[in-house]
Parts: sequence; structure tokens; C-alpha cells
Amino acid sequence: MSRGNILLCLSGSISAYKACTVISRLTQAGVTVQTAVTPGALRFVGAATLEGLSGRPVFSDLWEPGRAMDHISLAREADLALLCPATANTVNRLSAGLADDPVGALFLAWEHDKKPWWIAPAMNHRMWKHPATEASLAKLRSWGVRVLDPVDGPQACGETGPGRLADPEQIAAEVLAELGRLRKQ
Repeated sequence: MSRGNILLCLSGSISAYKACTVISRLTQAGVTVQTAVTPGALRFVGAATLEGLSGRPVFSDLWEPGRAMDHISLAREADLALLCPATANTVNRLSAGLADDPVGALFLAWEHDKKPWWIAPAMNHRMWKHPATEASLAKLRSWGVRVLDPVDGPQACGETGPGRLADPEQIAAEVLAELGRLRKQ
């Protein structure tokens, strides 16, 4: 029996490989995980990896034959959505309401007043502190989006600062706790 259904979205960041740990932990715990990706995410983690970890085909193309309504049906089926990693680009696109990729379309089709949508940002510390990103995060929070703040630490660019993806084990644990809470409602 499934412990819940999660929509795990990935955007194009070097930390996308860490999302694979989150997917693995959730599926091992009995959660049904459906992945959806921005085009950039597939430059870092392949669809075969995501499908292998989740056991489900990746939603990666709004125009794929037979999947024209996936942004609606997948949003209906999931109990919780998690965008991990959430790049500065994707954060800013979501706050602008852009829906020209699977993640943006799912975000707009989501019932934000009824089900949780979370993001786990990962980006360079200057991108994290940029006024555009800060304004977008404030807007998303005002819409009920929960932000799993990044941590301070070394980044892929060789710099150090806030913007490093939160620990994947901790992210998975928080998702499992929330799914447990939702099941008790």
C-alpha cells in the first residue's frame, strides 16, 4: 500500500543528482513518486535514471503524443509536490506564472489552496540573494509555497555561501513526515 503520492519536479542544476537520493528514499519508504522535469534538468540527470528510481515514466514534454493532459492528471493524483532542485530560473519563472514546460504547467494546474507545493532551492549564493529571486520567493510564499531553504556551504562554482541544496536525507524525511500528517487528516 502506498504511503502517498508525490510529484517530484526537477530543474536544471548540478544538484539534480541529489534529488535522486530523495526519490530513492521516498520510493523505499513506499511512496509513489512521479517525476517531472524542465528541459535543463535532463542535462544533469537522465530520464532513464529517474524512471529507474521511481518506476514511472518521466513527464518531460508537454507535446508528447498521448500526454497532452498530464499536467492536469498528475496534479490531481499527487498529494504533495516538491521542486528539487529549484533553480533561480525556475523560481522566477513560477512566480511569473510561465507554463511552457512541464514544471510550470503543473504548478499552474496545482490546487495550491488544498495541497502543499514545496521547493528546495539550489543556486549560487549571489543568485539566492538577488532581488529578483528574493521577490519571487516572497511571492511564492504568499501563495502558500513552502520553501526548504538552502544551506550555507561550498558550491559547484568553487565559491561558498547560502544556496546549497538542503540535505537530501532531511528533505526526504520532511516529505515523509508531511505525507504522514496529510494521511491523518
